[in-house]
Amino acid sequence: MSVATKLQEKDKFEKLDQFIKENKAKKGPLMPIMQKAQEIFGYLPIELQNHIAEALEIPLTDIYGVATFYSQFSLTPKGEFHVGVCMGTACYVRGAQKILDELAKILVVKVGETTADGKFTLEATRCLGACGLAPVIMINDEVYGRLVSEDVPAIIDKYKDK
Repeated sequence: MSVATKLQEKDKFEKLDQFIKENKAKKGPLMPIMQKAQEIFGYLPIELQNHIAEALEIPLTDIYGVATFYSQFSLTPKGEFHVGVCMGTACYVRGAQKILDELAKILVVKVGETTADGKFTLEATRCLGACGLAPVIMINDEVYGRLVSEDVPAIIDKYKDK
């Protein structure tokens, strides 16, 4: 690990520790602290979970249980671009599976995986609330609707060069 990387990690832990200090005494601090940790680090590796457990003086199993129960938390690094394919009923019946399959083929990953370059993470999601645009994908905060599998390559190409 380079000196710059070590300093970045130290800064991240200092930021998290400050947040823990400010919130530890509040009622129900675990969720906000875990959310902040994921915001800072991008995911919740076991070392980070252990750090939180020690800081809050609670068992690591409590942290791990919350991290694995709620889908908002990730135990593995996510890509720069989070590609969510809506698999809600409206999207599914209008061809979301074909869109998901095309994305998996283009990105060369399975659902839940991140591309080797760390650029994209592919997820199948629940309803995105854009049923009138079905089928829908969301890349970070950008929504693409009324898709057919032929639309997918051009959409992904927009992000490859970013």
